[in-house]
Amino acid sequence: MRPRTGDGPLEAVKEGENIVMRVPLEGGGRLVVELTPEEADALADALSDAAEPEQPQQPEEP
Repeated sequence: MRPRTGDGPLEAVKEGENIVMRVPLEGGGRLVVELTPEEADALADALSDAAEPEQPQQPEEP
């Protein structure tokens, strides 16, 4: 058995009706997650929300 060389890039591929996402992890290895299309949409929304820069709050005018 040969050792793994490189964990590869982040990838998401359609396999059958589901989507398989492979995420490289710090320290080696990859997280593999199988998602339905609905779960993938929800994940995309959550990541998009988290990636938006926070807007500084403006003081309220009296």
